[in-house]
Amino acid sequence: MANVYDIIFIGGGPGGYYAAIRAAQLGMKAAVVEREHLGGICLNWGCIPTKALLRSAEIYSHMQHADAFGLSVEKPAYDTSAMVKRSRSVSGQLSGGVGFLMKKNKVDVIWGEASIPKAGTVKVSKSKKPVVEPQNPVPKGTLGEGDYTAKHIVVATGARPRALPGMEPDGEHIWSYFEAMAPKEMPKSLIVMGSGAIGIEFASFYRTMGAEVTVVELMSQVMPVEDTEISKHAQKRFEKQGMNILLEAKVSKLEKGKGQVTATVELKDGKTQTLKAEKLISAVGVIGNTEGLGLESLGIEMDRGTIKTDDYCRTNVAGIYAIGDVAGAPMLAHKAEHEGAICVEAIAGLKPHKMEKSKIAGCTYCHPQVASVGLTERAAKEAGHDIKVGRFNFAGNGKAIALGEPEGMVKTIFDKKTGQLLGAHLVGAEVTELIQGFVIAMNLETTEQELINAVFPHPTLSEMMHESVLDSEGRAMHS
Repeated sequence: MANVYDIIFIGGGPGGYYAAIRAAQLGMKAAVVEREHLGGICLNWGCIPTKALLRSAEIYSHMQHADAFGLSVEKPAYDTSAMVKRSRSVSGQLSGGVGFLMKKNKVDVIWGEASIPKAGTVKVSKSKKPVVEPQNPVPKGTLGEGDYTAKHIVVATGARPRALPGMEPDGEHIWSYFEAMAPKEMPKSLIVMGSGAIGIEFASFYRTMGAEVTVVELMSQVMPVEDTEISKHAQKRFEKQGMNILLEAKVSKLEKGKGQVTATVELKDGKTQTLKAEKLISAVGVIGNTEGLGLESLGIEMDRGTIKTDDYCRTNVAGIYAIGDVAGAPMLAHKAEHEGAICVEAIAGLKPHKMEKSKIAGCTYCHPQVASVGLTERAAKEAGHDIKVGRFNFAGNGKAIALGEPEGMVKTIFDKKTGQLLGAHLVGAEVTELIQGFVIAMNLETTEQELINAVFPHPTLSEMMHESVLDSEGRAMHS
């Protein structure tokens, strides 16, 4: 029957499309309902296009310091529209690629907005505001409005920017990451409200491009989820680049004027400070997309605005599951993908492993990059571990010096009694690529001694991972 499936995924982002492919591999008849664009926020307005912009900023920064590498570049300049066009093109290419994967794996794509009137049924209506990339329009003749049935329904609707009352993004003075990712022209001054991954990446991008940037953070450190020592190192680098950072501060009032926004900031000592800038980016977190699905009438249990699930992504209602951002933290694309595979494999009876969220790496692509997995030093102590900590600075690594990136640090945390790797925290060039080595080590339950016994290639940045482990034993060779 045409409208009957084994499994339907609501949302075609990293979680939904990835899980749909896995379902097809396991022989299920699968469909994805998508209202805007395949690839979701991550591919279209998040992970991928921001990295394209940050790459442009990185090259621009290198051009400004070309003489340090024995090179000459006359009057480095940039074209804002060309940078944005490249970023959108990268997203468009990958979004089209997801469409190809759906076709290749015989996964039907149903265009529209979904709701679940009852378990086993998905009702699809016309999208209120479809935002399909011009280079990848919805193919004619594809599935759309109607009722569809499936024994298993997986909610993978993602999340959207959180807006504070009275400070909602308006597209002109106050930006969310949508507007910040596609500026018509580069602002000369900017206030960034929030220093999580989204906020600090945009702060880093715009500062590199020459804007005067002030970051306002409510917590006592930038990137609050990171290890304090790593956060402090990153903050020094940001401030050295000219970024102004206000900690334990909050924007209490905003006034919009012609070509500028005025923010009243409450400081930790009770005093206030007035900031003026052309734009303000609101980056105070995200909230799950749960509205309009009919979850309340179904009796789906919620947890702080997201859908509550068990270790295999099942909700409290039989036949309904949730994965990705809408199922709660950590709200990361790679978590959504893995969660999707676990969900589908459990449905298929393959007995997959449980999702271990403590072993999911977090990466922030600012300059310097920051990456981490596992417990911070403070969290390890609070959990009752007697710990050993190893550290190694980029300044002692030949490859880092050759790259012109001698500032950074690798920090590893071990249980003193068992040698268990509890956490790894890195700041510096390309650490978002290095972190996966520690992720694998944690998943294999590798001990400190086993990491010490491993031979790391030379000359590489990865040698610093080894040196950090050696340092926990007082054996670092190049510090």
